[in-house]
Amino acid sequence: MQLEIRGLEKLSFRERQVVALKETGIKNEAVAKRLGLSPATVATLYNRAKSKGYQVVLVIEGDPLGVSDPDGDEGEDEVNE
Repeated sequence: MQLEIRGLEKLSFRERQVVALKETGIKNEAVAKRLGLSPATVATLYNRAKSKGYQVVLVIEGDPLGVSDPDGDEGEDEVNE
């Protein structure tokens, strides 16, 4: 599984760093400590980045969620009787 961030070219270097860490679930305080910033600066950078309109896409290889059709009948409508 991979996390893809689209629209990074719109963001500053620091915004990219903050977004990459925040979108993986790391809290402001931990991001701040890792980057040598204050938590308030992290929040500001994250909010500024969000206003620039990046997108986060989850890329899942294979079928770890078990949702593909094992019979290969994708596209055929199933009717429950």
